[in-house]
Amino acid sequence: MPDFEFENQYDIPVAGIDEAGRGPWAGPVVAGAVIIVDKKLNDFLLGALNDSKKLTPKKREALYESLFAAQEAGQLFIGIGEASAEEIDRYNILQATFLAMQRAVEALKIKPQFALVDGNQTPKNLPCPCRTVIKGDARSYSIAAASIVAKVYRDRLMAKLAEKYPYYGFEKNAGYGTAAHIAGLKAYGIIEGQHRKSYRPIQEILRQRAG
Repeated sequence: MPDFEFENQYDIPVAGIDEAGRGPWAGPVVAGAVIIVDKKLNDFLLGALNDSKKLTPKKREALYESLFAAQEAGQLFIGIGEASAEEIDRYNILQATFLAMQRAVEALKIKPQFALVDGNQTPKNLPCPCRTVIKGDARSYSIAAASIVAKVYRDRLMAKLAEKYPYYGFEKNAGYGTAAHIAGLKAYGIIEGQHRKSYRPIQEILRQRAG
């Protein structure tokens, strides 16, 4: 379970950073950045915050709402950043992820002096020093909070996209390569500006339809 061990090593504003959406074939990659300034969070947050992948959608949604309520109460600050499918194709997914992280930090109302980044890849473009934390979303409250923010924000965005493009199952698969998504691609082709043309499965669909 997460705790404040990493945050407590720094007597300065520390942001936890995590991303959602590196693997999907469509939609943006999204990063969350969270600075917890009051560590006396409510029992629900302290007891339930964890790696977003370990939580049910219902639990993630509840935590997301609770995090924004804590922001309203002045206990923490949340920043969200995106990099589009076109930027993923232009720069590659890793560099686009770093760009989303930079934008998430820039969206924070207060600026961190240090950042804890989930994983083992160090962003080169953050406006503050940082360290990577492997499995950080299960070890640091700040990173876990950022994980929830990024995941729920992106899932909601993809569900909204499904209302405009109802053929791909985005409301259920969030852009991942499920059978429903593949069926939609074969029947209707790609969505310009939303599907990642640099990803091999999308390239194969484009070749099939061109042939």
